[in-house]
Formats: sequence, structure tokens, C-alpha cells
Amino acid sequence: MYEPKTKVTDNSVIEFVEQIDNLRKREDAYRLLDIFSETTGYPAKMWGPSIIGFGTYHYKYATGHEGDAPLAGYSPRKAKISLYFAPGDTKRDALLQKLGKHTAGKGCVYVNKLDDIDTNVLKELIQQSVEVLKERYGE
Repeated sequence: MYEPKTKVTDNSVIEFVEQIDNLRKREDAYRLLDIFSETTGYPAKMWGPSIIGFGTYHYKYATGHEGDAPLAGYSPRKAKISLYFAPGDTKRDALLQKLGKHTAGKGCVYVNKLDDIDTNVLKELIQQSVEVLKERYGE
């Protein structure tokens, strides 16, 4: 049976952020911690070794694959900061057009630094992700 690699852990979010070598990236990680915490209303939790997630939902696909994931989150990776939002959100594209300098994948948005984006639009993306996932999978 499939076992998800990314699960919530008891690891310290602050210890993880403090280990970020790049000072600007560490400062951005702390700013994101505040933004995501305030916007979602959920405490930060480590998901796997490098994702900071907020809230949780349980998904189950038609294939039988199921698991838990954060409603929204981020990871201050070496190359770029990965922002995790609900995949398949129909309103996401319109918000991304207003976000600022970024690239996007199916569920991830990548930014170099927070100064490149509009944090008010980021808050809208976070709120939208939480709403979509709660509607799709329930509380």
C-alpha cells in the first residue's frame, strides 16, 4: 500500500527556519510564517523535513490513494521559495496575474524573494486555497 512521504512531524518550525543559511531567505521564511499563520488562523507545522504547512485536510482519490496534506504551506528551498496551494483552483490564475514575479506549476508557485510579489495577493491566494480545499474535502 502507498505510504505518503510528506507527513506532519513534531519537528520545530523555528529550528528549521533558523538553519536556513541565506539571511534574506531566512527573513522571508519568518515573514511567510507570519503571513500564513495570520491568514489561515492555523499554527505552523513541519510536513516532512522541509515544508511548513498550515491546517490539514484528508484527500481520497478515485484510485483509492488517500492521505493528509496542509491546506496551504511553503518551503524556503535553496533555489526558490515554493508556495503550496490547492491544485485545480479556478480562481488561482487570475490572482497569479496580479502576484508579481513568479513561476507556477500544478499546485506550486515559485518566487525568488518576497520583495518580488504583492503580499496582499499572496494572502488572497492563501485564503482561496483554504476555502477551496475545505469545500472540496470538508472541514
